[in-house]
Amino acid sequence: MLQRDVTREVTTVRPPEFSRSERVRVLVAAAVGSVVVGYAAVAAVLALVSATATYAEFSTSGVLSTAAPAWLAAHHVPLRFDAGQLGVLPLLPTALLMLLVGRTAAGTADRLGLYEPLQARAVVLSIAGAHAVVGGTIALLMGDGVVRATPAVAFFGCAAVSALAATIGVARRCGLVEVVFDKLDPVALHGLRAGFMALFGLVGLGALAVAAGLAASWPTTSGLFAEAGPSVGVGLGVFLLCVAYLPNAVVAGFSYVTGAGFSLGVVEVSPLHFTGGPVPPVPLLAAMPEDKAVWSPAVLVGAAALGVLAGWTCRKVSDRPSSRVRAVLVAAVTAAVGSLVLAATAGGRLAEGSFDPVTVPAGLLALTVALWVLVPGALVAWLAGTRAKAAVAAVAAGGAELVQPDYEEADDADVVFEDDELTDQFDQLEPVDADEFEVEEDLDDDYYDEDEYEDEYEDVPVGEDEPDDDPAEDAYPDDSDPEDSAQEDSAEEEEDLDAEFDEMLGMEPEEDLDGKPDR
Repeated sequence: MLQRDVTREVTTVRPPEFSRSERVRVLVAAAVGSVVVGYAAVAAVLALVSATATYAEFSTSGVLSTAAPAWLAAHHVPLRFDAGQLGVLPLLPTALLMLLVGRTAAGTADRLGLYEPLQARAVVLSIAGAHAVVGGTIALLMGDGVVRATPAVAFFGCAAVSALAATIGVARRCGLVEVVFDKLDPVALHGLRAGFMALFGLVGLGALAVAAGLAASWPTTSGLFAEAGPSVGVGLGVFLLCVAYLPNAVVAGFSYVTGAGFSLGVVEVSPLHFTGGPVPPVPLLAAMPEDKAVWSPAVLVGAAALGVLAGWTCRKVSDRPSSRVRAVLVAAVTAAVGSLVLAATAGGRLAEGSFDPVTVPAGLLALTVALWVLVPGALVAWLAGTRAKAAVAAVAAGGAELVQPDYEEADDADVVFEDDELTDQFDQLEPVDADEFEVEEDLDDDYYDEDEYEDEYEDVPVGEDEPDDDPAEDAYPDDSDPEDSAQEDSAEEEEDLDAEFDEMLGMEPEEDLDGKPDR
């Protein structure tokens, strides 16, 4: 009890308060710092490539000016050229930028001692506002140059990416995760976790497909690196380009193993359909299959296996099959929404050439992922769920009523019943009311009432002698023993039965010498 009180006292201690000017200074430093560090990281990569290239001219002003559209591309803002629009942007720089912004937001929340959900909005709004203003300003300064960007798209695109990253960074420190989880019942929470597990598993299958394709076509990959140029800078630039677009290739592989496939211009690739054509001479694209193989539909087994695994994890959510299926449904929706976001950010316009556009069908991918998780997962969760065998046996033996619990009515949303089957069934039994059962009274209660004796004893005044008469003896005024009376009654009953039996046989009782009938 003392330890619990001490813990409560420690958790309720609030951090020291900051003045308004100090808070503003910390928030401005975090917002400006995240912009400057991100811009500097992009400029450093470009400086490394241009410094090692053979025919590139290196200058500080040139690197800083070139880093501006690259910084917008890292925020996933589409860029426009004279030849068309570049909308298929690399995901790795975006992920690294979000990681940097998230760590900055988390450090700011720790420095200010934030612990409530509403306190996170100051950090998120300050960082998102700074990125939005810088992105819109860069788009305006580009004007009608070689590389252009729409100011409104740059403003809101930079704000959205940085706000999402900052929210993820302060989610745990400000209790945003707990607020979201408290709104979900245990069944939905378990389904949410199973959905993320299925999504990560499918992305892992996509990465495995890309790695297998690169390994199978390694001679082509090495040949494309050699054709890029003899310069170290050119080779480094091609390598960094492949690494930057590697997450996009993984998403395309993820869409391939689920059956939705992807397209690059006129080229369409899926396990069930293939249309060939020219592809850009990029080493990463060597992982694409060159034609339709007979074994291509076999890759769908992995998606089905992950659906079975999702259903298996939901089999103990509840004893009700409908609740287990609902958990699988939540998992399917979660995985589908995640795949929809990934597919929407992985593709886009690629100028206006023969390779345009690069498409990962977001809607079809979300639908296939939902079906792969829902259909096999629901069957496994329905058939492999827990059964209340022990509870049914207890009901048959004791006559108690069994009530199937539903986790929708649970008070504590953080509790998920995953104990052993016997423990779950024991918890399902309702308490039995003792008044419903008849209790046999002891024979001694007919002759001796303990409460009556105590009441009579308490009525005796203090200082007087206790009553000589025992209440138990008053119950038998003829001083007879209860056991002797019971034996006499039993003997009389036997004589009556014998007399009836003799009358049925037509026999008369014989009298003994003492005058009593002898039987």
